[in-house]
Amino acid sequence: MGYEFRRLVLVPPEELDGLPSSAFVAKAFTGAKLVKGFNHLVAATLASDPVVEGGHRVVFLSSDDEDATAPVVALAKQLGFAPVKLGKLNEGGALVHARGRIWGQLIFQDLFKKEQ
Repeated sequence: MGYEFRRLVLVPPEELDGLPSSAFVAKAFTGAKLVKGFNHLVAATLASDPVVEGGHRVVFLSSDDEDATAPVVALAKQLGFAPVKLGKLNEGGALVHARGRIWGQLIFQDLFKKEQ
């Protein structure tokens, strides 16, 4: 299994065909499997210990491909986080979307799960 990270250029929202940016990127890379995750918290929070008072810091994951989500769930758990799958990119991904004046309801929410 290989992972590839690419530098993306910011595109104005009006050029995204009405899609959340992650869904637009997934569409642009035909055949690729995209999982949106680890992006609703600031880097300093993600870099801190994910175990707090017996709970595990939650990371939200969204993807249009359930099979692609499984290894990211495993990685999140290995790192000590509690992964929470939010569904497809246009549904769950929108909950952690931050662009311009459109912010999802879960963006920057630092939540903890007691059981993993």
